[in-house]
Amino acid sequence: MHTWDDLRFFIELARCGSLSETARRLKADHATVSRRISALETHLGLKLFTRLPRGYLLTQEGEALRDRAAAVEAAVLAVERQARGGDDRLEGLVRISAPPVFASQWLVPRLLPLRQAHPGLFLDVSGDSGFANLSRGDADLALRLSRPDGDGLVARWLGRMSFGLYGADSYLKAVPEEDRVFLGYNAGLSGSPQQVWLDTVRGSRPLALSTNDLASLISGVQAGLGLAALPQMIAQDLPGLCCLCEAPAATRDLWLVLHPDLRQSARVRAVADHLTAITAPMRQA
Repeated sequence: MHTWDDLRFFIELARCGSLSETARRLKADHATVSRRISALETHLGLKLFTRLPRGYLLTQEGEALRDRAAAVEAAVLAVERQARGGDDRLEGLVRISAPPVFASQWLVPRLLPLRQAHPGLFLDVSGDSGFANLSRGDADLALRLSRPDGDGLVARWLGRMSFGLYGADSYLKAVPEEDRVFLGYNAGLSGSPQQVWLDTVRGSRPLALSTNDLASLISGVQAGLGLAALPQMIAQDLPGLCCLCEAPAATRDLWLVLHPDLRQSARVRAVADHLTAITAPMRQA
C-alpha cells in the first residue's frame, strides 16, 4: 500500500501535467517525481499517464485513480488543518500568500514588529500572481484583491487600495507636460480600475509601454520612461517618485482570506491580527 506522501506526487502531476511544475510545487527534483510515478504504476500494474512531448496526460485508469485520490487528499488536508487550527502555541510556521509586488515592496518591510512580538514565528511569504489554494494547503493566509466567492473560505475586508499618477522627479523636470507619455497595462488588464482611469486621464496621448506586471510599471516609472497609475501605498515609499494627482475613481479592495479550520490557531490568528493592524490606514481613507 502506498502512503499519502506517494500519492501526493501522482495528484500534483495529474493536476498540472508537468514534471517541472510538479517538482517545483512539491519542492522535489524531476527525477524524484518521475521515479515516484513509475513506482506507483509498477505497484498498481496500471499505466496512469501517457508521456507526451509537452507533458503528462492521464489515461483512463489514471483518471479513475485521480478521482479516488482526490477524496483521500481532501480528508488528509482536513485532518492537517484541524491539527494546526487547534494549536495554541505562538510559534511555528505561518505561510502568507500575497500579490508579488505587494508582498515584496509593502508587506515584508512591515513584518518586523510581528517577529519582535513573537520571535517563535517563522513566516513564509509567497508572492503569487494567482490565487493560492487555501483548501489544498498552499498557504495559511492570503491577501487578495478580490473577495472569494462560494468556496467556504473566511474573508476579512482590510481596506481600499488607492492609486495615483506617478512620475520620476527627473522625468518631470526634463519633459514638459505636453510631451509626457504614459505606461500602462496591456490588453489582459485593460479593464482594471487603474487602467480605465489612466486611459481617461491620458486621452489621446500615447502609451510608451504596456505590460501585465506591476513591477515592470514601477521600474519604468523609476527609469523615467513615463507616467503610470501606481498603488499609493507602494509608490509613496519609493524614493525619487512624485504623485501628480490622486485617482479617486481607481481603487481596489484588499481582503484577508483563510480557511475556517485555521481560525482558532494562535499563530495564524496573531499574523492575521498584525495584517489587520498594519492595513488600518486603508480603512480610514
